[in-house]
Amino acid sequence: MSMKSIIVHYQEIALKGNNRPWFINRLVQNLRVATSDLDVLKVRALMGRIEIVLGMKASWEEVATRVRRVLGIANFSLSGRGSLDLDDLARAILRDLGDRAPSSFRVSVRRADKRLPLTSPEMEREVGGRIKEVKGWTVNLSKPELTIYVEALATEAFYCFGKEKGPGGLPTGVSGRVTCLLSGGIDSPVAAYRMMKRGCLVQFVHFHSHPILSNVSQEKVREISRLLTRHQLNSRLHLVSFGELQRRVVVSVPPPIRIVIYRRLMMRIAEKLARTWRAQALVTGEAVGQVASQTLENLAIIDTVTAFPILRPLIGMDKAEITTEAEQLGTFPVSIVPDEDCCQLFTPKHPTTKAKRVDVEAAERTFPFEELVAAAVSSAVVEEFHFPVPVQRTAVTS
Repeated sequence: MSMKSIIVHYQEIALKGNNRPWFINRLVQNLRVATSDLDVLKVRALMGRIEIVLGMKASWEEVATRVRRVLGIANFSLSGRGSLDLDDLARAILRDLGDRAPSSFRVSVRRADKRLPLTSPEMEREVGGRIKEVKGWTVNLSKPELTIYVEALATEAFYCFGKEKGPGGLPTGVSGRVTCLLSGGIDSPVAAYRMMKRGCLVQFVHFHSHPILSNVSQEKVREISRLLTRHQLNSRLHLVSFGELQRRVVVSVPPPIRIVIYRRLMMRIAEKLARTWRAQALVTGEAVGQVASQTLENLAIIDTVTAFPILRPLIGMDKAEITTEAEQLGTFPVSIVPDEDCCQLFTPKHPTTKAKRVDVEAAERTFPFEELVAAAVSSAVVEEFHFPVPVQRTAVTS
């Protein structure tokens, strides 16, 4: 079989004007990394598309699994390469059709180079006529069972018999860096992925209460980080010990506003970690009204502690919608494993849904939160994840 190329098409990148070459180069680089341990000979940008050249031992299914996760791709297809001589091109297509026997077919041609002597409809008629002559198939231009796609470039042509949908979005890394507060729950991994899909490289920060509670939440977040790294290829996870801060809050702060205080402390810590990584925004998985800390009143008070923008990609979604996305992403089975995270430690029975800023700031003056925040930041453990290279763990501070 001579179909040894995968042709990748992008969508939004085509609208990026002067930045387009940079976006394309980033997508090419991401594809190279994602397939670096497979038998891929090269990845190159062509006219309005990208070609992945497969080696003799390459498995289409295995490479397609990798390509399917690379953000910025509209669609891709296993393709053959032929010349612009229509007789040669038709012969190559006939050779690779194998035992297909559709009830009807059509040829669909796109010309990347408009200087070619024949128009797209003319090429469709010429190539389609040659195939019909050999196969005897019925031509159906409106609803064919098989569409043979031909892409005519300046010096060569590619053909395929179907296209796979890509994830869309922008290539990871073209929109800057953000820091996501990643719990072991359902929501925050989806929020992180949504930012990746908008071209952001996402750093993760997880707050845990080990050794007061078990380390299950940390193991869950490591697995979630590993799953998300399949999309952005390189990730950094900060594990922040939060139990001592919670102890101090319990001693000093009235129960109804503790949750808001916890969230404000988390934002302060996340901001400091974000600055060390040159991130430009914080990301959370919060949605309006989902829990007490996510009312508009409480969100407004939480936001005042940081100068960073706080991005909430899920803010208008309900739990069923978020769960569906988590299932599609593959993080849902991990997220629902029972654990003990810091959100369950020292949580009041009746948290306020409308905290007052004056009360929150007065409560914060009763304990040395700046010292506690600095201690939490300095003792944070950093773990690096890479795909397709296995996770590399290092016990270093940021």
